[in-house]
Amino acid sequence: MALGNDDVFDAFLSQRGHRTEPDSVGWKRDHRKKQCPECGGLHDPPATECSVCGWAPHESS
Repeated sequence: MALGNDDVFDAFLSQRGHRTEPDSVGWKRDHRKKQCPECGGLHDPPATECSVCGWAPHESS
């Protein structure tokens, strides 16, 4: 099975003790706004997805 460039890089880092995946990805907070972790777009607190890039936090099952 061939690995993509990202997979090879992640394997290289994880073999050396680095974390390659965050435990959970969610909104960042910037003063009174939510900040998208993908593009940095700022949104009001009720936002459920980024209106700039379309990112939305993953729902835990």
